[in-house]
This record gives sequence, structure tokens and C-alpha cells, in this order.
Amino acid sequence: MRMRRWILTIVAVVFVLSALIAALANTITDWWWFQSIQQTDLFLTPLYTQLLLGFGVGLFVALLFFFNTYLVGRFARTPSKTFQWSQRKGDAVEIKSVAVAPFARKISMVFALLLGLIFGFTAASHWETVQLFLHRVAVGQTDPLFGRDVSYYFFTLPFVKIVVQTAFAAMLLLTITTIVLYFVHGALEVGRRIMGRDRLGMKTLVSAARQHLSIISAILFALVAVQLYFIAVPDLVYSATGPITGASYTDVHIRLPILYIGTGIAILLAVSLLAHSIKSSTRWVAGFAGAFLVLFIVGGWLVPDLLQRFVVLPNELDKESEYITRHLEATRQAYGLDTIEKRDLSGDTALTRSDIDANPGTIKNVRLWDRDPLLDTFSQIQEIRTYYEFNSIDNDRYTINGDYRQVLLSPRELEAGNLPQRNFINEHLTFTHGYGLTLGPVNEVTPEGLPVLFVQDIPPSSSTNVEVKRPEIYFGELANDYVVVDSGAKEFDYPSGEENVFSDYSGDGGVQVNSLFRKLLYAIRFQSSKFLFSSDIKGDSRVMYYRDIQDRVQRTLPFLRFDGDPYLVVRDDGSLTWIYDAYTTSNAYPYAERVSDALLQHNSGGLYGQINYIRNAVKVSIDGYTGAMTFYVADANDAIIQAYQGVFPASFTSMNEMPDDLRSHIRFPEDMFQYLTNIYSIYHMEDAQIFYNREDQWSIPTRPNESSDPFMRHMIMRLPEEEKEEYILMLPFTPRGKDNLSAWMVARNDGQHYGQLVVYRFPKQKLVYGPIQIINRINQDPDISRQISLWDQRGSEVIRGNLLVIPIESSLLYVQPIYLRAEGGRIPELKRVIVAHENKIAMEETLDQALIRLFPRDGEAPAPSNTTDEETDTTDASVAQQASDAYQRALDAQRNGDWTTYGEEIQRLGELLGQLNQ
Repeated sequence: MRMRRWILTIVAVVFVLSALIAALANTITDWWWFQSIQQTDLFLTPLYTQLLLGFGVGLFVALLFFFNTYLVGRFARTPSKTFQWSQRKGDAVEIKSVAVAPFARKISMVFALLLGLIFGFTAASHWETVQLFLHRVAVGQTDPLFGRDVSYYFFTLPFVKIVVQTAFAAMLLLTITTIVLYFVHGALEVGRRIMGRDRLGMKTLVSAARQHLSIISAILFALVAVQLYFIAVPDLVYSATGPITGASYTDVHIRLPILYIGTGIAILLAVSLLAHSIKSSTRWVAGFAGAFLVLFIVGGWLVPDLLQRFVVLPNELDKESEYITRHLEATRQAYGLDTIEKRDLSGDTALTRSDIDANPGTIKNVRLWDRDPLLDTFSQIQEIRTYYEFNSIDNDRYTINGDYRQVLLSPRELEAGNLPQRNFINEHLTFTHGYGLTLGPVNEVTPEGLPVLFVQDIPPSSSTNVEVKRPEIYFGELANDYVVVDSGAKEFDYPSGEENVFSDYSGDGGVQVNSLFRKLLYAIRFQSSKFLFSSDIKGDSRVMYYRDIQDRVQRTLPFLRFDGDPYLVVRDDGSLTWIYDAYTTSNAYPYAERVSDALLQHNSGGLYGQINYIRNAVKVSIDGYTGAMTFYVADANDAIIQAYQGVFPASFTSMNEMPDDLRSHIRFPEDMFQYLTNIYSIYHMEDAQIFYNREDQWSIPTRPNESSDPFMRHMIMRLPEEEKEEYILMLPFTPRGKDNLSAWMVARNDGQHYGQLVVYRFPKQKLVYGPIQIINRINQDPDISRQISLWDQRGSEVIRGNLLVIPIESSLLYVQPIYLRAEGGRIPELKRVIVAHENKIAMEETLDQALIRLFPRDGEAPAPSNTTDEETDTTDASVAQQASDAYQRALDAQRNGDWTTYGEEIQRLGELLGQLNQ
């Protein structure tokens, strides 16, 4: 038994030491990493704040409980409770007893240490709230109920909640512990008979002990008063009692006065307990306690519920109109909707050929390639080797040989999981980086139906002024493991025919492994003895980790939220840099509507919550070669990022310092735009009555069978009333429950107009076709439907691209690309382009042909119909063959007595004959 106990003890000690060593190794190597990226503030400030809070609060709580246990021992002068048991020794029975109080005191000491640890760790986790409170700044907007600046709810109220709730929890546990200790000391008995009643009584409780319990209880109820006044009262601005978020009629007229009264009663109860500590009298204590209980039941629940049911709900609009107005104003302020510019369109203008010719920049940038088909195509024709992978398609704009062009590009990253032979040297020393990218215009197609490429192949070759001169991608979107550069092993650069080209890293990215101690810690961190004993890892080698850019930025800025689509930029010097949008968010804006934060990246523990404030406050640049990061403040008016700048003064950079070749590629982030358009579909209604009745609520149309994919697209176009084309993000609105178009919103991205939101509204009495209606009209067009049905037979697959909503002048043009992919193949080819405007629809081989067919030039005949005579003959022959096959299968089924198959084949035969007749 003793040997087994020793073994278990040794195992436990080894396990604890291993965990401590691993944690220490991770912490030290993280410190080296923060040093390498020159962001030590982001490591040290949270660390020392957590240490100070954890140690300070933990020590205070532990000492408080220690001291309280000492006081109980001093004040309780009665004999201790005893635990008795009988023990038989032969014919005699011996009664033994042990005093409980000494054991209780020892247990309370251990309990005090445990509580100190718990409260210390809890306090340390709130380092961010404390630092924001210390560096709080004014927002400049006030809540309509109490007139406080919104910064109070962002920074002060969360801090007050932590302090008061921590103190209340500590005092509540202290009170319970004190009562238990006095009980085991024999100074307090439960159920003692006094004047014929069984009740809680105190036997020989000395004056000092009574004072002790009374003072602790007084402090506890003083904290109740503080909670009611400083937490429960301001929390009314988040109430959900009425039809909106925020204090409503019942909250203002009933709950608020009751909270004030409750605060007063709690203070009087605390004072009466202090008085009781001086002179033993329970009358006032019992009276105020009873009044508090009655107020809690009647005033806190019964009266508000009755008022809401029988006074407010029958006259809700009249009673709540003022508070609905407050809610509307606060929600628009919280999300920045109050800055949206509104423009009206007549909806009466039909497009003409002159309109098309007057917008060449818009037409030549119509996006004919969708991300998914293009990603499949890139993967087949440009990955070059199996270990390369195109992970995503990025949408951007460049000045190509003097023309402002919209392009799609995809970086060629290394996927270590696809290496032909996976081992330590290949994964960590040899194959270290991706290489180059593929870039092409959104609208150009080769005669074979493939995308035109401006940048392609390995090494990257360019047919334009956009050239990639530093193609190595060490940091990207794929979550690859660590790598070591400047090692003794050859570092693979790129394949060249039957041979490989190797290179040496010339940057300053990563952490130097310049000592045996560092090799040891990294071996512990990566759990690899090969790292420690490898002779290829030398004193000038550098280890790169946190190479996934999402992980990289979240480890440096864990207090921000991130967009789901970082994108790569080719800079003027030919290097590659990622741009990553970051957000400040809050759920504390008074009276503002809360929505789910599920769209945003970096959710703690993978759990989703709610927000009612969001700003695109930071844009992060990450160098694809060195991993160097710069955090540019994109919204200098955001109070939250100003507070973080106070916490980390050396970490953030003004947007004015962003280089021009990066600044020309910033864009309004898609996730934020989706948030704002969803909220604006309801909160564009500014009148309380219209909002209450939801008379003019909009919807965001989504693609059929794709409920989460809205018609939201980047495009280059000239906005109505503007002079030149610009890069915008656009999304249409339809009335709720209907498919016609109500409005469309754009986020502007270029120059001084960056970040401006503009909504273009159509007259309510005018029918303007929406995306779903256009899709239905395309599906109902007999020529288009027949052609697509014939293509979508065995051996080929038709892929219908995204329907593009393209504003031109004061009207709309709809464009949908059609791709064809062979069965079993992965290279979609662009075969047709459908263009629709009002009641007119055309499908042709190119966009220009479809536009000419819809909008012929003066003296020019429309383009020919969708199919040539040769195509028609081929199609007819194919249908005839299918009809013959169906007839033969029907005869075979008849001979076999399979009448179900016979009926199906006869029905199929009829359909094919109908197609031939057409």
C-alpha cells in the first residue's frame, strides 16, 4: 500500500512539473515572439495587469477570511460543539468525543486560501475592463434616460459591476462562513426553544460576537444598496420589457422608482444592523427586512406586470411612442446608420444604347467570373504541384496599364498536408512557403471559355504592369505548422521542370534560435526532440510560428473582432501584403438593438453573443514574407479604439501613415456591410408609428436555395450623379414579403469617399424588378430554358453563376454568367452570358453580344439568337437519339412485365418528342 502511494505521488509530481514546464516554455517563447514582431506592449501590459489584479485581489480575500476566522475564535467564548461516538472494548463501552471548532478553523483556513485563488484568477481575467476604465474617453453622445455620456456604459459601468459583484460575493461567503463558525463554536443554535417557539436563537452569544455578525450583515446590505443604485438602475437602458430594447413606459414609471425605494430601504436596513451591533434590538432590523421583501415581491414583479398587461399593452403605441423614438435614434447612432446618405431615383428611366456607351468603365468591369468556378479553374490549371493550394479568391481593383480594372486573385499557398513525403525535414525545414499568385480580370474570357490571366505560372509572369517580385508566402490563410529558415537544409523555393530551385531566406521574420536554451524550450513547445537534436538548426536559424494570419493577428489583438475575409495585395515594389479588417464591438450602447455576433471571427470559446455597437476601427497589414504587422487606426472617432490606444500607446499607427500602395486597396469590410444592411432594412424607418407597425420593412434577397448568400457584390461602376467610376460594394433591398426592388445600398471605397454609405430609393408606387423576379423570368424564357436543359444532360453540368445587379444611371441591368463543366471534370468554362433589363432578356456567347441584342446601336441589327443552325442540328440529333433509347427501354420493360419502368420511359419519350416538335 505504501509503495503504491509513493508511485501515485511521484506520478502526480511529474505530471504537475511537466505541465508547469510546458506552460513556462510557451510563455517564454511567446515573449520572444512578441519581441520579434516589436509589439512587447501587447504582451507585457495584459501580463502585469493580470498579475497585479490576481495577486492583489486574491491576497486581500484570503487575508479577509483569515482575519474573520481569528475574530470568530476571539469572540466565541462558549464551549465548542463536539462529535461523540461509542467504541466497544470487550464488555465495556467507551464514549469518545472530539471538539469540532479546531477542525472547522483548519478547514476555514484552507477555504480562505482556495477562495483567494478563485477570486484572484477571476479578477485577473477582467484585466481588459480595468484598463479600459483607467483609459476611458468620452463618446460625445448621451443616453436619453439619465443624460450620461455613452462612455459610462462602455467603460465605467462594466468596471463598477466587477467591483461591486466581487465584493458582494466575498461578503456573502464571509457571512455564511461566520454563521457556520459561530454555530460549531456553540454560540449559535438552530431550533432552540424560546418562549414556546422553535426559531433561530443565540445562546450565550457575547456582545462582541453579536457586533461582528451585525457589522458583516450591514456591509452586505450596503452592497445590496450599491448594486441597486449603481447597477440595476443604469441597466434599465437595456430592458426588454416593452416592444423595443431600452427602458420603456413601465420601466420608467414603475421599476425606476421602486429601485430608488429599494436602495433607500437597503441603506436603512444596513444602518439598523449597525445599530443592532451597538444595542441588541431586532425590531427595526425585522421591519426593514420585511419591507424589503415585500417591495421585492410586490414592486419588483407584481405591480410592473399588472401595469404592463392592463395599462400599457392595450395602448402600447401611445404609451411607448416616446421610448420607440429613443430606441430608433440610439440604434442608428450605435451602428452609424445616422450617417447614411439617402438619394432618390425616379425608377422611370429605361436604359438606352447611349446609357450603355456612356458607362464604359462599368460595362468593362462586369464580373463574369464567380469565386467558386474560378477557384476550381485556378486549382486545375495553376496549382502546378499537389502541395500547392488556392485557398480563396480575393476581389480587388488595380490600375492595369492605365485602366481602372476589377480583378480576382488567389495566392498559391503551401499545404504541408499534401506533401508527397511528410517528415520533420520536409515539413519544417525544406518546404517552408507558398509561391506567387494568379490574377486576372473579372470579365475577360479566352476562346475556350477559360479566364484570362494577367499574372500566372511559377515563377510569376505578368502581361501587365502588376508584377510579383517577392513571391514567397511564408504567412497566409492556411494553418500550417512552424518552419525553420536559414537552416542547414536546402529550402525549396519553386519547381522548374524536372528540377527544383532552392533559396535562402533573406528577411528578418521569425525568432532566432541562437542558443541551446532556446532550442530546448522550442523542443518542449513543439513537443519534438528532433528540434533539439537536429544539426541543421544552427545559431543563425530563425523559427517562424503563428503563420496563419488569422491566428497571428488574434494573438496580438485578442480584444478585437475580425472580418472573415482577409485579402492579399500586390504592392508597387512587387511584394505581397495581407490586409485584415478588425472591429471594436460592444453590447453596452444604451437603448440600441442587439444582434448576434455570429458573423464575426474570434468568438471566445466558439460561443456567440450579442452586440449593439460596431466600428471598423483597425486595418491590419501583414507582410507575406516577413510576417511584420502594422495596426492602422481606421476610425479615429471610435471611443473604444481610443481607449485601447491609451492602454497600448506604442502599438497603433495613424491611418495617415499607411503607404499609398496599400491605402489604394482598402475596402469597406463585407461582414460589417452585411451587419449594417440587415439592421438598416428595419431601422431606415424613422417614424415611431411606421416602425411599430413595420409598414415599410425591407428584406435582403438571397439566391434561390442559398438562404445565406445575399446578392452582395463588389463592382466598379459610376454611381448616379457622380462623375467617374469607383470601386463599391452593393446590395439590393426588396419589400418584406415581395420580390420587387425597393432600394439598393452601396459602400464607397475609393479616396476621400472611403467608408461612405449611400442608399438609393425607388418610388413605392413604381414596379422595379428585383433579383428573384429576374431569375424567375430567366427560368421561364423558353429559349434559355431549353438550351440549359439540353446542356445539362448526362456527360455535362450547367453551373448558373451569381446574378449581378448592376446600377447604370437611374436604372438597373442584370447579368448572369452560365458555365459548363464536363461530368467528372473540375474546369468550368464560361459558355453564355444572360443580360436582362425590365421585360427584355438575352443570352449570348459574350456580354457585348447580349448587350447589342438588348440595346442595338442605330442602324445596327440585333445580334443573332442564342443558338446557331449547327448547334440546333446537333441538338436535334442528340434529342432524337435519346428518344430512340427511351423507346427501346420501354419495349424491354414491357417484355419483362416491368410496367412501372415502362410508364416512366413512355413519359420520357413524350417529353423528348415535345422538344423535337419545338
